Amino acid sequence: MADDRAPGLAECARALAAGEMTSRAAVEQALARIEASQPSLNAFRRVRAEAALAEAEAADKELAAGGRRPLLGVPVAVKDDMDVAGEPTAFGCRGEYPVQAEDGEAVRRLRAAGAVIVGKTNTCELGQWPFTEGPAFGATRNPWHSDHTPGGSSGGSAAAVAAGLVPAALGSDGAGSVRIPAAWTHLVGIKPQRGRISTWPRPESFQGITVNGTLARTVADAALLLDAASGQHAGDLHHPPALRVSDAVGRDPGRLRIALSLKPPFTALRARLDPRIRARVVALGERLAALGHVVEEAEPRYGQIGLTFLPRATAGIAERVRDVPFPDLLDRRTRDTARLGRLLGGTPLRVARRAEATLHRRIGALFTSYDVLLAPTTAAPPPRIGAMVNLNGLGTDRAMVAACPYAWPWNVLGWPGVNVPAGFVGDGLPVGAQLLGPAHSEPLLVSLAAQLEADLRWHERWPPPAAAADSPAA
Repeated sequence: MADDRAPGLAECARALAAGEMTSRAAVEQALARIEASQPSLNAFRRVRAEAALAEAEAADKELAAGGRRPLLGVPVAVKDDMDVAGEPTAFGCRGEYPVQAEDGEAVRRLRAAGAVIVGKTNTCELGQWPFTEGPAFGATRNPWHSDHTPGGSSGGSAAAVAAGLVPAALGSDGAGSVRIPAAWTHLVGIKPQRGRISTWPRPESFQGITVNGTLARTVADAALLLDAASGQHAGDLHHPPALRVSDAVGRDPGRLRIALSLKPPFTALRARLDPRIRARVVALGERLAALGHVVEEAEPRYGQIGLTFLPRATAGIAERVRDVPFPDLLDRRTRDTARLGRLLGGTPLRVARRAEATLHRRIGALFTSYDVLLAPTTAAPPPRIGAMVNLNGLGTDRAMVAACPYAWPWNVLGWPGVNVPAGFVGDGLPVGAQLLGPAHSEPLLVSLAAQLEADLRWHERWPPPAAAADSPAA
C-alpha cells in the first residue's frame, strides 16, 4: 500500500492502540489527502479540519492514558445526510443551511467508539439518483476513471474510501445508494437490516426504505464500522435484535445453497443486463461453487413490488422537501417528485406499507430452498459524468432503471445486502454483485463475503494514482 493512502480501518485502530502512530498524524494525513484531491475528485461537501485535529489531540491523550475504544482516534467520513454537531446538513442541496446543534445517533455512536469525523461527503440532491453531481457542489468523480461517476447517492463516501482518503465511511441506501457506488468504485458496501444503524433524528428515513450503511475496502473494515455505528435511539421505529457482525469475518459460512438471479425485477421501464456484467457475476458464482457452495439459477417472486416502492420513495421526498429552507433552489425533478409524493401519501402509501408483510412471505419463500441470493448490483458500468444530471424527469427515470434495476427491492423488504467487487469491464470500470439475505442475515452475508475476499483478494487492487487528477471537479 502506498504511503499516501489511508491504512485500513482495523489496521489504523490497531496501530493507534499500539502506539505506532498518533491520531493527530492520522488525521493530518487524511486532511492533506482530502485537500489535495478536492479540485479533481471532489468527494467532500464539508471538511472539519480544525475540529477534527482538536478531537485527534483529545484521542491521543486518551490513548496515552491507556484508553481503548474500537475506533479511538481513527479518521472516518460520513455522508452529508447525517447530522454532525457544528455542521450544516445540506443533503446535496443548494443554499446555506443551519448548523446542527447535535450529532445524529449514528454519528454519536461513531464518536462513542472513538472515531474522528474528518468531514461530510457529497451526495446528489436528497439522495435520489445514482450519480453524485449537482449545482450545489459540482461533480464528484470516480477514482478509477475520472470522467465517470462513482455512483450515488453515497458517491462522495465511495470516492473518498476508494481513493484512500479515509479508511471507511458511512453512507445511506434507499434504492441501492450504498451498494451501487460500492459496485462502481470496487468497494465492499453493506446495506444492513432496517434499523440496524439509527436514522435518528428521524424515526425512520424515506418511509422506511432508506437505511444507513458502510463502505470500506475490506469486509472486515465494513463490518467493524457497522458494529461501531449500530444501535438504536429510543425514538426509532425499528429495533432489530443486536448483532456483532465483525465476529462473522473469518468464520466458515459452511456449505451454502446460493441462488443466482440475473433477471431484473419488473419495472415499467426497460432494463437489460450488460453481458459483460453478466459474465462477471456468473464468474463470481463459479468461484463460490469452487469454494464448495451449491450455486443454482433461481429467481425471487418479486411480482409487482415496484408498485409499493413508488409511494414510499416519493412520499419520503415530499417529507424532505417540506424541511428544505430554500425549496425554490431545488432541482425541477425534485419538486415534481415531491408533488407526486404528496398525491401518493395517503391511501396508496398506506397500502404500500401494508403490502410489505405479504412481500416478505412471497419473496422470503426463496430462503426455504436457498441461504443466499447472488445478483448483479447494477445492470451497467458507471456512466460518464454529466450523462444523467441534465435529463428531464422521465429521462432520468429511464436512465436510472436501465443502469440500476437490481438494488431497490431489498430496500422495500428492509433486509440486508452486501455489495462485493466483481471485477472490471471495458476500460477498467469497476462493477459489483450483491449477496442478499433474509431478515437479520448480516453475519451470514459477511461470513460469505469474507470467504470470497480471501479467495479473490480484491482489496489489493487500487485505482491508478493519476485517475482522480485527470479532470476538474466541476
